[in-house]
Amino acid sequence: MINRTYETLYIIRPDVGEEQLEQIISQFRTLLEEQGATKLKLQNRGKRRFAYPIKKLREGYYVLMTYTAPGTAIAPMEKAMRLNEAILRFMTITIEADSEEDEVESDNPVLARA
Repeated sequence: MINRTYETLYIIRPDVGEEQLEQIISQFRTLLEEQGATKLKLQNRGKRRFAYPIKKLREGYYVLMTYTAPGTAIAPMEKAMRLNEAILRFMTITIEADSEEDEVESDNPVLARA
């Protein structure tokens, strides 16, 4: 099974307590580790104001997770996020390997001149 690097950003309701916030973050960390995730980095970005209301709320806690995991680890985590009422939004993206990005940049003649 191929492990890829992923980033998951999720937003937690602003009205949760500090203890519940830590519990939610810990829940998703544990879930990923059980699914075989490694190199897990968590960044609690704090409470931020939204550009537009989400479920009639104007702000929320942003949490960013970067990790390496098999593709089968994503679905159970996203299902748990969907079922958790404290999660307003979430998004998972695949991060490409740095070596591939370097090759693409060197093939671009505009970047080669710079």
